[in-house]
Amino acid sequence: MASSNAPRLILASASPRRVDLLALMGVVPDAIDPADIDETPLKAERPDVYARRVAADKAAVVGARHPGALVLAADTVVCAGQRILPKAETEAEARACLALLSGRRHRVHSAVTLIDAAGTARHKLSTSIVTFKRLSAQEIDAYIASDEWRGKAGGYAIQGRAAGLIRALSGSHSGVMGLPMFETRALLITAGHLALSGGNQQELPLG
Repeated sequence: MASSNAPRLILASASPRRVDLLALMGVVPDAIDPADIDETPLKAERPDVYARRVAADKAAVVGARHPGALVLAADTVVCAGQRILPKAETEAEARACLALLSGRRHRVHSAVTLIDAAGTARHKLSTSIVTFKRLSAQEIDAYIASDEWRGKAGGYAIQGRAAGLIRALSGSHSGVMGLPMFETRALLITAGHLALSGGNQQELPLG
């Protein structure tokens, strides 16, 4: 629950999943204002650095439009080794992602940035390891037919049918969904938007 004198909270994302995850913490954004930025990875940029940079850039762009408000931004990256997988927009992209992830472990980096009312940005990162079963051609076909992969990093949504294809998860389920609740809650407590103390955690520097 937000304190009664908390500044407005702006969510710099149009993701309904992030809205739902915030709601599980009792947090409802006062406004949703997605950032429109270039999300092209830099040359040789590590996936974790990329996720943190994009989340910070989203927050900065939206923060400039809402001075004095809290601005929450996030970015989730699926990677195989150091290869950043796309947010699948075509069936061919989704199939390529699923074929690559089949039967192997991969990492999901979910970065969160919160700009407080004074303009101070704080950053946290959640990293999870996800292991898919070895996928048959029929399983890939069925998942593609579900269409839930569209727009999802790595071509799958862990909160949907893909959950039945994942053999193991080490880390944050909500982080793989797109907003790590533990880290997000800690940032909101630090900024005074949540009244209950969740303890102090070390903030992550960018880069």
